[in-house]
Amino acid sequence: MKFLIEFLPIILFFAAYKLYSLIPAPIIESINSLMPFSLTPGSEPDSIYFATLVAIVISGITVLIHFIRHRDFNKNQTITFVLFLIFGGATLLLRDPTFIKWKPTVINLVFALIFLGSTFIGDKPLAQRFLGGAIDAPRSIWKKLNTAWIIFFVFVAVINLYIAYNFSEAIWVNFKLFGMIGLTIAFIIIQMIILSRYITVKPEE
Repeated sequence: MKFLIEFLPIILFFAAYKLYSLIPAPIIESINSLMPFSLTPGSEPDSIYFATLVAIVISGITVLIHFIRHRDFNKNQTITFVLFLIFGGATLLLRDPTFIKWKPTVINLVFALIFLGSTFIGDKPLAQRFLGGAIDAPRSIWKKLNTAWIIFFVFVAVINLYIAYNFSEAIWVNFKLFGMIGLTIAFIIIQMIILSRYITVKPEE
């Protein structure tokens, strides 16, 4: 469930992009009346702007819901929302999709730096802090897995820009959903296979 929530803005970004042309004109005009920009109903080039707006709103809602339920801010969701707000806002105000295409690269590089920093700050790398409670693996394994996450984030950051600048906008949108989620799931599965031998089960009391 948590995994789904993390990717909800991306999923709805994809849906909004694909379904924009089907949205009735009165609904688009109502949205225009609330925003400092305008969308043209049924206009294919405006699909990216509508999808960006949806992603910003949904990302903000996920942060708000988490705060209401837990009285704190989820770091991943908050970082995602801030970057959506910055790059998505620039995309909408300047009418330039380049900014929103850069957002996945920036956020992956931010996470790469966070994982890298965790190897120098504190006594545990970030990968171990996330999974160490249920898995008793040697420190050398955690360091390797933490490094693997850094490499993964950098890889996704680079491939996002490659696709954004060498393929059509529609292909990039497909990659943003299926490619990124697929790569993430595959990477997590590989990590869990490696860690499976170290999983500990607490005895029943």
